[in-house]
Amino acid sequence: MSITALDGKRFAEMVIQGANHLGANAKMVDALNVFPVPDGDTGTNMNLSMTSGAKEVKNNVQEHIGKVGVALSKGLLMGARGNSGVILSQLFRGFSKAIEAKATISGKEFAAALDSGVETAYKAVMKPVEGTILTVAKDSAKRGVQASQKSNDIIEIMEEVLIEARASLKRTPDLLPVLKEVGVVDSGGQGLVFVYEGFLAELKGEKLPDSPQSYPSMDEMVSAEHHKSVQGFMNTEDIEFGYCTEFMVKFEEEKLAKNPFNEQVYRNDLSKLGDSLLVIADDEVVKVHIHSEQPGDCLSYGQKYGSLINIKIENMRQQHSNIVGETLTPLVSDKPQVPKEQQEYGIVTVSMGSGIAELFKSIGAHAVIEGGQTMNPSTEDIVKAVKEVNAKKVFILPNNKNIIMAAQQAADVSDEEIYVIPSKTVPQGLSALLAFNPAGDVKTNEAQMTDAMQHVKTGQITFAVRDTQIDGLEIEKDDFMGIAEGKIVVKNKDKGKVAEDLLSQMVDEDSEILTIIYGEDVTEDEVNSLVAYVEEHFEDVEVELHNGKQPLYSFIFAIE
Repeated sequence: MSITALDGKRFAEMVIQGANHLGANAKMVDALNVFPVPDGDTGTNMNLSMTSGAKEVKNNVQEHIGKVGVALSKGLLMGARGNSGVILSQLFRGFSKAIEAKATISGKEFAAALDSGVETAYKAVMKPVEGTILTVAKDSAKRGVQASQKSNDIIEIMEEVLIEARASLKRTPDLLPVLKEVGVVDSGGQGLVFVYEGFLAELKGEKLPDSPQSYPSMDEMVSAEHHKSVQGFMNTEDIEFGYCTEFMVKFEEEKLAKNPFNEQVYRNDLSKLGDSLLVIADDEVVKVHIHSEQPGDCLSYGQKYGSLINIKIENMRQQHSNIVGETLTPLVSDKPQVPKEQQEYGIVTVSMGSGIAELFKSIGAHAVIEGGQTMNPSTEDIVKAVKEVNAKKVFILPNNKNIIMAAQQAADVSDEEIYVIPSKTVPQGLSALLAFNPAGDVKTNEAQMTDAMQHVKTGQITFAVRDTQIDGLEIEKDDFMGIAEGKIVVKNKDKGKVAEDLLSQMVDEDSEILTIIYGEDVTEDEVNSLVAYVEEHFEDVEVELHNGKQPLYSFIFAIE
């Protein structure tokens, strides 16, 4: 069998198979992250990005391959999360650009399009690093072009692309010393190999092992759904569906005999009862997430098919009031809502934890996207937040190195005038925001905010998600780790001891102010003990305390 011309329908199937195969292996890709921190989520980011692309393709299946490519590019672009997701979106943006005018493509054109994708992705990255997804894409595309000189069969070309992608992936530790030290291949490169394996399987008419995880897990999808909201820009009374409802139904044969289960029918029926609906089913159970005004009706409907297990219902109006600190109920008026007046400057920032969100708002942020370590916001989430701010010029503070590229991509695709201040941590973001002067011009503000980040040191305490050896430290799963400026410098089974050791290494004679932002897993006693340690050992340092309520990171230190 050979394929010498590829049309839109066949290409759409390749994309869907590639997305499914990546999804089935997302957890494995996550596990390859070099840093053993709990937010190592390359697989999750790539999976959600690719799924967004595949979803757009499913809605635009047609014979014309160029138009399918445009749909893929659009879906990936807006759904891109994390650096790996952005690079993936850029690879297929360049690919799609090369084929957008063509109804079908030959083997030569397919290989050339892969090569165009690599060119686009390299241009999008400020300082390309070899030994990453970029290298795997480049090497495999080059092999594809070589193969297309000898054959026009797309299957043969894709086979060569995949052989080289796997070989290039194996070589990544030789190019990136940190990979070799930890003993893993590059996670983004591995994600791309899974996508390409899906492409080839579809071309050959083979089915890859299907997995219940072929789509993002319910938790991942719920997290992504919830983090889309920019809490500060909604009034509590505007929440249409007030109860976040999650439950599982364990199928029972007696009930199924009367009501045969059909996932599509089930989804359609539930969709009438609310929004933000997610349904995942297998032979034994169906899991549901929905925002509804009638959670009881949702549960009753589920009971038609079996017994209810793992029920969770949250009042989102109450949660929202707590987040935004609302205490007064505004008077309901018949007057039409006046659109918010456009302001000169707007600040959009990303935060993990409601306490940190409040902190950013208190010093001038206009919109806070909840996410960061727990779930990277997509390009679309950032674009929406920018639009909500309604300002002539908008500064974005990502506060996480894995969100900077998505923010820059948002700046590229948005009509608004956007400036990305590349803050990699919460302390850097806070420092940059404090340096903002609403009376100053754009260029001065950009320079001052960027400069302010250099004058703060960041320390973080979190836990290891696996055994590893890095930077000369033998780290065991569940050890607490102290990270100074992005480098793991201390570890211990005791959280308080790690915090003390980290501060001992970071605080010096020039240190004047120490801000401690403590997380949701920290007790009052632990906070008091740490403050007492600082007062005893660093008497010249002023201490500021904030309850950040952040997950995963017990303490975040800002040292000025």
